[in-house]
Amino acid sequence: MFTGIVAAVGRIEQVDPLGTSADAGVRLRVHAGGLDLSGTRLGDSIALQGACMTVTQLDGDHFAVDVSRESLQLTVGLERSGPVNLELALRVGDALGGHMVSGHIDGRAQVTEFTQVGESHRLGVRVPTEFGQYLAYKGSIAINGVSLTVNEVTDNDAGTEIAINLIPHTVANTTLQHLQTGDTVNFEVDLIARYVQRMLAAR
Repeated sequence: MFTGIVAAVGRIEQVDPLGTSADAGVRLRVHAGGLDLSGTRLGDSIALQGACMTVTQLDGDHFAVDVSRESLQLTVGLERSGPVNLELALRVGDALGGHMVSGHIDGRAQVTEFTQVGESHRLGVRVPTEFGQYLAYKGSIAINGVSLTVNEVTDNDAGTEIAINLIPHTVANTTLQHLQTGDTVNFEVDLIARYVQRMLAAR
């Protein structure tokens, strides 16, 4: 379990295939950036761009994770070298600064707007229609592993459009600073909203 509060921006430095078949996954070698790995052990979980991964190797300020083909098909940003948002899994007693994030990516969404407004940025994202029922004004969503608050929700034929305000700190300290209109991002809807919808549907 995670909070969506990014601890550091690391970098995927190497991507190695785990086999020759079309179904083979990849092994990622990641530089941890400023992430403190001193308490990390093999088998621990680290979120990369919001996706929960298991540490399979540790080497100083580097670690490795194996990513299945299914995970690669559901996510973006884990198939190539580049910067990634990193967060260690919650431990008992940790502050829950964002919201409850499972690290199980729901899918990919499209950036429809990324513009500066005053000192902040306005981020527009279109998610597939079937996930619109989990999104609400002032609700939570994780984008590339970052816990964000939804400021606007609009349903249309193309999907559900949401708007988010990004404060300067968030932009400066996450990979969201690199976004452009048309980019694809990982998203995970609020876990509590998912359970509420399920309970209401069962009535």
